[in-house]
Amino acid sequence: MQIIENNDQDVLNYCTKFLARENDDSRHNFGQFSDNDPRGGISEAWRFPIISAYSDGKNFQQNYAFNKVILIYKQQKALPVKDVYVVGTFANLYEAIPLKKVLFLEEETSYYALSVVIPKGEVHTYKFVVDGQFIVDPINPQRVVLDNGKEWSRFFGELCTHPLSFEKWEFNILERFVNHLLPFETEEGNNFLNRYYKFLDSQSKETQYAYAYRLDQSVGAVNFIDNILAREEKHHLIDYKLCLAQINQVLRQRNPYVDPEEMDKEIYVQLYQEMATDQVNGWDPKQYSSPLYFLKLLRRHTYTGAFSHPKYGGNIGGSGWAYLSERYKDQQGNTLFDWSKAIERPLGVNTEYHG
Repeated sequence: MQIIENNDQDVLNYCTKFLARENDDSRHNFGQFSDNDPRGGISEAWRFPIISAYSDGKNFQQNYAFNKVILIYKQQKALPVKDVYVVGTFANLYEAIPLKKVLFLEEETSYYALSVVIPKGEVHTYKFVVDGQFIVDPINPQRVVLDNGKEWSRFFGELCTHPLSFEKWEFNILERFVNHLLPFETEEGNNFLNRYYKFLDSQSKETQYAYAYRLDQSVGAVNFIDNILAREEKHHLIDYKLCLAQINQVLRQRNPYVDPEEMDKEIYVQLYQEMATDQVNGWDPKQYSSPLYFLKLLRRHTYTGAFSHPKYGGNIGGSGWAYLSERYKDQQGNTLFDWSKAIERPLGVNTEYHG
């Protein structure tokens, strides 16, 4: 972990957009918060702490392995404070690191901030120490209860592969559905992925592939879903929890002798077709009314994860893009989707972007 100087203008740009409004009505609570939770009044609270690419302005490829994290504490008007510290797993857990006042035109604002550099792919927990009192981050929606029963705030960097939202059996069922949804389940797709992954494994040890995700997942789409449900799409986590439990129950009814992740492909194909008609034999509509709605939600998340930027947890190594570039070519054999020219190094060849 490296502490770097805050850029007050960057901090204020975020704070002004998301935190500066006086009206704190719970207009941004879509079911992810309990009633009267102040985070429901913050537009896109999941953006905090601020996590972005890090660059020292010199060695961009070496810096690609790191994220800049800006922790922000907002002082309430009615509760002035003297000092704010943070303790967290990104540093010595017992070391309280001070946050500095954010300035605007040499004047103090109501914001405190700390900027640190951490390796990508990590998950950390932390608490603020405000005038000697330990508190969870009042802005960040991510919170976890540790083994000792204490609640802490949490954040994770880009390329994160640690399980955040699902249990193992949920991952296994999701993987089967995602494999059915994506084009990589075809013989042609699997042949490409096998060749492409093997190539990356031997050539990209020091770049993005060093953060290799779960290789049993098709291009990391399930990992992508796990990440977004921990942050920006957290209001849909309940959809997944309820529907995966229903799917697990339906599959076990149809074959009580085999675990769902080991069942034949035909059983999943049949269930998928039934969900597409919104009529699933054995589905309890009292628990979740529309399997078709969940299927559409899963489709959206799956395709986004397979073809979005790899830093979001899917499309690892650009393999989804590489599949498209190999599949779509002109009559001369040149690709119609030369993605590497638009993406920064080391993943691509574009020199205009730095992380």
